[in-house]
Amino acid sequence: MSEAVEQVSAVLDRMGAPPSLAPRLVAALGPGAAAELDADPWLLLRLPRVSVEQADFCARRHLGPGARPDDPRRLGALTAHVLRQAAARGHTALEERRLATIVGKTGAPDPAAALEAAEASGSTVVFESTDEGDEDFDFEDGVPEVPEAERFHALPDLGHAEQRLGAQVARLVDTGEPVMDALTAEETARAEAERHGFALGGELGTAVVTAALRPVTVLLHGPGDAAEVARALLCLHGIGEHSEVGCAVAAPTAQGASAVAADLGRLTDSAPPVVPLARLLAAPVTAGLVVVCEAMALDTVRMAELVSACPDGTQLVLAADPRQAPSAGPGRVVADLVASRTAHTAVLEVNGPVTGPLTELAWEVAGGSWTDVEAPEREVVRVPAASPEETVHRVLQLLTDSIPRALDIGSEHVQVVAVREDGPAGTAAVNAACKERLNPGPGEHGGLDVGDRVLLAAGGPGYTRGDVGYLRAVDGGVAAVELADGSRVDADPGALRPGWAVTVAAAHGSRWPSVVLALTPDAPLSRPLVYTALTRAVRHVSVVDASGGGLEAGVRDNPGTERTTRLVGVLREA
Repeated sequence: MSEAVEQVSAVLDRMGAPPSLAPRLVAALGPGAAAELDADPWLLLRLPRVSVEQADFCARRHLGPGARPDDPRRLGALTAHVLRQAAARGHTALEERRLATIVGKTGAPDPAAALEAAEASGSTVVFESTDEGDEDFDFEDGVPEVPEAERFHALPDLGHAEQRLGAQVARLVDTGEPVMDALTAEETARAEAERHGFALGGELGTAVVTAALRPVTVLLHGPGDAAEVARALLCLHGIGEHSEVGCAVAAPTAQGASAVAADLGRLTDSAPPVVPLARLLAAPVTAGLVVVCEAMALDTVRMAELVSACPDGTQLVLAADPRQAPSAGPGRVVADLVASRTAHTAVLEVNGPVTGPLTELAWEVAGGSWTDVEAPEREVVRVPAASPEETVHRVLQLLTDSIPRALDIGSEHVQVVAVREDGPAGTAAVNAACKERLNPGPGEHGGLDVGDRVLLAAGGPGYTRGDVGYLRAVDGGVAAVELADGSRVDADPGALRPGWAVTVAAAHGSRWPSVVLALTPDAPLSRPLVYTALTRAVRHVSVVDASGGGLEAGVRDNPGTERTTRLVGVLREA
């Protein structure tokens, strides 16, 4: 135990809080956590599972009569707490009146003072926006009526990241020059198509030519369009090479990059490399044309990092399926780029035909209905289960026996996806059962053993949150993890979680040959969530369904929740 953790443990003991919180507080507050917590016990609310009532209890015990409901420390902490909860649901900011209403419901006697206290302490930042979309100013007596500025409050890191993202996109627009003229780009794309043995359709040709002309292009596609997207990638790579600016192709995770590489490999033996985004960003971005697949998975912070790493003049292409759920982290970047309708963003549809039962089912779900499609080759299998316990049993059976035996897909290429972490059939329960069956051991490395499939829950050099691989060694406090593309990275063992089963959010941006989706009655299902889970599978999906009708109801009745973001306004103002 480090000295900082010991010091925080002592403070926690005095305020009646569990010492087990100490490591997470040190991670959240830094090496001076003990002194900060001693001065402000409401900093306990920095931990996501600490409630306001618990923090108030500890503050009263620690401060005695000094723990007042209107204490500025408490008011500021309540405001930041509400914004952290909002960020966990995907919001990058909250409008001031809405935020004040929510803060008042948490127990702040003066919500306006709470917002002011948070801003004064640096716990939050405030942005003003007069963006009115496409509405014209109202005129009265010949004088334009300027719309009143809206005020938005955000967590500092998140608010500044969204502001930086808008500014960096504007920089790419200001410095962007066409890679080629339209005629040369079309001729180059046709030559690439001929070289790789496919036809360049009108829609596809328009897409790649536009990407060569515009600084930022959003390339929209649907389920089953992997081959069409791969053709676009080949044409874009040819344009990048022919123009001598170069082309880099990336995906959010190592397994996403491997899936895109496999799509390209089915078209040609001379496919360009596809790299995980973390690896692209670990070195300077030198290519003049950068294409990122599965871009719906990129949140505001990650996209700001990507755009900031692109030098002046870089042409950026984002390939995304807009029917997927938004990113696991806050924001809805692709949707906001499209909604901004700024001149620099070209929105193109590249939709191929329905190519099989899995694609057919995905389109049905996108339309709001679940249909048990015909699947003679077992591309889609629905397995009923009567209870969460039976769900875990069926999942394990599919992973270790049924899918490898019937479809010749090895268990290492089958990913279990669940909706939640907790519960009797959440990822924790499934992972425990998988470990017992597939790699039993004492868990000598924080509950893990060499040979376990692991999920990287945080990013680092060459890897990102959401990568799934295998733990190969632990030496000197460093874990060697083999990723889906065969590369090895050195990771912090504390960032590793069991990875046989992951949540839909963690799976976003990745694809596997086969996916087993585990559903139980307590699973909060929505149309985008189910659609995203289905489209993680390339060849086969098994749905173990103990939802008791919740699957059909979620797809039919829950189109997903809206997120509050500022990016559209930032882009327009920039």
